Amino acid sequence: MKKILIALMLAGTFGLTYAQSDYYNDYRRSITDINWQTVAADLLLSATQTNQLNALNSRYRDYDSWNRAYVSHPDRWREDRYNEVERILGREKYTKFKTRYYKGQNPVAVYNRNKNNYKKVKAHKSKVHKMDKKHGHHH
Repeated sequence: MKKILIALMLAGTFGLTYAQSDYYNDYRRSITDINWQTVAADLLLSATQTNQLNALNSRYRDYDSWNRAYVSHPDRWREDRYNEVERILGREKYTKFKTRYYKGQNPVAVYNRNKNNYKKVKAHKSKVHKMDKKHGHHH
């Protein structure tokens, strides 16, 4: 019980930069942004692979079940999820999957970038200010 309270308090302190629900929304988007039936057809997945993917996609049916798994490490969903996808598809098909659906980039990095974009907006103001001081002129 104590552990949960500490985790909640920690989650509270990180809440300012990127809320737990934002991670969850990224997680949801990683599922809903892609038509997995098309993926299965494109990559000629076996019925077993397709079933495993569908099971992976419906593993956390709601925020609460996802949050129970990731309360203290909300950004871990990316590695977990895409390691699983890679395991299900096999390396070769996973590479094709990345090429086709993520322009060849690692999906983990794609969703990680969303988080950084969000942070940049917040940090931007203070950076601009420092630069002006350094160069001694204003735009």
